[in-house]
Amino acid sequence: MHIGILEDDLDQQQLYRLWFGATQHSCTYYGTAKDFIEGAVKERFDLLLLDWMLPDSNGKIVLGWVRENLGWEIPVIFITALDSEADIVEGLRSGADDYVTKPPKYLELLARIESLSRRTKPQPIVKLGHYEINMDMRGITLRGKPVELTQKEFELACYVLQNPGKLMARVHLLDKLWGLNADVDTRTVDTHISRIRRKLSIAPENGWQILPVYGYGYRIERLDGVGAAS
Repeated sequence: MHIGILEDDLDQQQLYRLWFGATQHSCTYYGTAKDFIEGAVKERFDLLLLDWMLPDSNGKIVLGWVRENLGWEIPVIFITALDSEADIVEGLRSGADDYVTKPPKYLELLARIESLSRRTKPQPIVKLGHYEINMDMRGITLRGKPVELTQKEFELACYVLQNPGKLMARVHLLDKLWGLNADVDTRTVDTHISRIRRKLSIAPENGWQILPVYGYGYRIERLDGVGAAS
């Protein structure tokens, strides 16, 4: 699991480095909200640990940014010295998945991370009509036959196939899969959409269609009565 940690106390950062260095988790550390946000648009995390009191902002504001820009799928744990019942309730109601008061306990923190990981871990096999996505093997089959895809094609196909009916802007797909600061433009999205449509034979006979939305992006639709999962 790759963890993003927002903590301005250097001693606490060092403690985390010691703790997580003995685990299989990898971590990236940030000392300010500004640095965290800049990093989070470039790097993909499986879980976030956020301090509440920061030199340039506060954890609640950062959490609001996370939910608005990174979504609700990524689990977030507040780790803070604020320990009143009102603070804990406010943190959880703001969108945190868990709340730990300082000083955190090593084994308890690892257990909470593992618990959230189990709850949010995607199913390894996702069946969508004639398509089957293997998350562990990072592969997709069509009618039982594997389809050769690049990493970005796989990520894009997974995203659009699991969001039928959703209107997806080109800039949203660009941000979601390449990051805001990637050295690519929206034409890259069009190219990859064309490739996955061709490689995966996304068409009515397979129960799906991708519809371009002029000047905006795309919408993928699952056709009723066709390609339903068995």
